[in-house]
Amino acid sequence: GVALFSGLGSQDARALTPVDLELVLAVDVSGSVDFEEAALQRHGYIQAISSPEFAKAVTGGVLGRIAVIYVEWAGEDVQATVLDWRVIDGAASAAAFAKSLAAAPISTGPWTSISDAINYAVPLLEGNQFQGTRRVIDISGDGPNNTGALVTGARADAIAKGITINGLPIINDRPSRYGNAPMPHLDNYYRDCVIGGFGAFIVVANTYQDFARDIRRKMILEIAGITPRPDERGQGPREARTMLAASEVHPPCDVGEI
Repeated sequence: GVALFSGLGSQDARALTPVDLELVLAVDVSGSVDFEEAALQRHGYIQAISSPEFAKAVTGGVLGRIAVIYVEWAGEDVQATVLDWRVIDGAASAAAFAKSLAAAPISTGPWTSISDAINYAVPLLEGNQFQGTRRVIDISGDGPNNTGALVTGARADAIAKGITINGLPIINDRPSRYGNAPMPHLDNYYRDCVIGGFGAFIVVANTYQDFARDIRRKMILEIAGITPRPDERGQGPREARTMLAASEVHPPCDVGEI
């Protein structure tokens, strides 16, 4: 018993590095995302993180630094940490992160488990060496959860730990490499079923070509801790979702489960 308590004490005494934000970038590389789309997504993040606007947002924080980890995910048990936690505190460290990301191989995998992506991300936030003022999981993807646990349960568990989940649904009309049509009303699905927690919002990317611009905008909002105004179409807090809907169709949260 004594050893157990002393072990807990040493864990608590571990010095954590304070940062404005702990950010998990969780990027969909599932079956609906072909290699070209996966490459466009990766390039979008590289462009966003390399941008002067991104570095300015980071250095504008109270502490002037954030911690970022980059994860790719697909179906159950298909998650990979592409770049482990790094501190970004200005243009040089942002450029170094982007350069490492550009050099890393791109993976793809079958199925889409947003719930497994969330469940993979939570321990990354709980067990790292940082003390973030805010903790955010940023999920981008182009389809609904279709394997693993229900997404709403994973979301609830993350929110209970004080974690915010933001979303970047990618709306496009390209069939998957298996010939399946994209899910309609994905923006409402993300708004209703994926995002949650304090200040949660989505930014919609209407094509993969828009992705770099939209991810830059979204990450700057995240870094600054700003929830977009509810009257901006395609984004806003969950409470305002009915004001934002591109359509009035709201798919059920188990729409992808088969």
